[in-house]
Amino acid sequence: QVQLVESGGGLVQPGGSLKLSCRFSDYTGRFDVVGWYRQVPGNQRELVATSTRGGRTNYASFVGGRFTVSVYNLKVSLQMNSLKPEDTAVYYCYAKTYVNDYWGQGTQVTVSS
Repeated sequence: QVQLVESGGGLVQPGGSLKLSCRFSDYTGRFDVVGWYRQVPGNQRELVATSTRGGRTNYASFVGGRFTVSVYNLKVSLQMNSLKPEDTAVYYCYAKTYVNDYWGQGTQVTVSS
């Protein structure tokens, strides 16, 4: 049973930074894709940033160079800088194999003054 556990969410002022971490119960290298999605109540879950096993990264257009996804043996992080109020959402860790998708429980990020 694969488990993904996020941490690092919280309240931050506009323009501030936050780093999210996702602890994996298995080595990240066994997954085809790992990364982060986010969801605002009433909206669909949307991609934020992903990284393939080969190291190719993909960022949503709204990221605009502000976020960086990093992959380690048992962890995936998301460094978020220059945060905006519209970045407020629940952020979910994600991992994909050929046959399954896995999700963490989510961590709330609130950007507000």
